[in-house]
Amino acid sequence: MLCCMPGVAFVPALLVSWSSAAFIISYMIAVLAGHVEPLVPYISDTGTKPPESGIFGFMINISALLGVITMYIRYLLIEKQNESSHFVRSSCNMFSLCIGLMGCIGMGIVATFQELSVPSVHDIGALVAFGSGVVYITLQSIISYKSCPQWNTYFVCHIRMAISVISCIAFIPMIVFASQISMTKIDWTPGEK
Repeated sequence: MLCCMPGVAFVPALLVSWSSAAFIISYMIAVLAGHVEPLVPYISDTGTKPPESGIFGFMINISALLGVITMYIRYLLIEKQNESSHFVRSSCNMFSLCIGLMGCIGMGIVATFQELSVPSVHDIGALVAFGSGVVYITLQSIISYKSCPQWNTYFVCHIRMAISVISCIAFIPMIVFASQISMTKIDWTPGEK
């Protein structure tokens, strides 16, 4: 089985490295081109104008693909472990995979439809990506606890759950503040609210 082959651990590491590079490279180009202010710009703002928009879109789509591969490997790993331990229903594992894949589709939508070009589609993609991501990591945390102590340590489970809680807490203000914004605009002038 693919998940039991040595060497697949590079895929999640590649996902994190590639995604980080996507954000950093598009940020650097956007700042150097004068398209965004250097102090904490909105992620989508750093991928709105050419040339950084093409790089951002391409790299985030690759990240979405790597996310799909990573989640599928995790799914296969849990299925294989579950054959001997029966710690979680297979339908729960499949549901978690489907939620994760929805998040990857949301990432692809965000990458393809720039913030200023088609804002409503971009925002829906971001909502799907972040919302599904929060649900996915929470489900994976629960699955991890169910597999203890045979397949995970409690320390790993606690770390995963902490990340889940932080993600849930961060998701709430994202929704609140995004709903308060009526216009998508990068360049603001003094006097505008």
